[in-house]
Amino acid sequence: MTDSAPATEPTTTHGLTRDEAWAKLCEWTEGDSLRRHARAVEIVMRAAAERYGPGPEAADLWGLAGLLHDADYEQWPEEHPERIVAWLRERGEEELAHAISAHYTKWGKEYRTRLDKALLACDEITGLVMACCYLRPNGIADLKPKSVRKKVKDKSFAAGVDRDEVHAGLELLGVELDEHLQFLIDALRPHAEELGIQGREEG
Repeated sequence: MTDSAPATEPTTTHGLTRDEAWAKLCEWTEGDSLRRHARAVEIVMRAAAERYGPGPEAADLWGLAGLLHDADYEQWPEEHPERIVAWLRERGEEELAHAISAHYTKWGKEYRTRLDKALLACDEITGLVMACCYLRPNGIADLKPKSVRKKVKDKSFAAGVDRDEVHAGLELLGVELDEHLQFLIDALRPHAEELGIQGREEG
């Protein structure tokens, strides 16, 4: 079997800045919910660069993959992710474009790098973690992996989260569910107020 993975993992973009990426997301995505999801996946992907990838030097690149992965979904759901992938390729951002083109297994793309695998493993499950936080009085402050694990099994909860994709991402990345959930919770917790997952404070 031929391994087409590059000898080294990509760590930088060809010039795309975070400000440019955010501007494109906001241009194509007006809804606060999808912008918040994009920001949450950006946060966890930046952390994932160190935990699952080549290190903190890849944080900017990995974060952009999280920020832009659903950028075209609101306006062109039937074409998603072709628009954002094409935009990235026009800018020479092939590593970003390919990772985003592969963040759903049923699209049949090849998983070449840890970036590709991590984006799949962080996308759907981050949405599930966020959904759990919205229901809790203390939000993410005291959230434990076991609470989220129960919701993974309950397919009526956050029904839009594809459980098959959650498990496929874990398998590709080679991590256990509880370990990955703890990583996500730890990555998101410092950003609770920005993401609206700090809970309902009394008094």
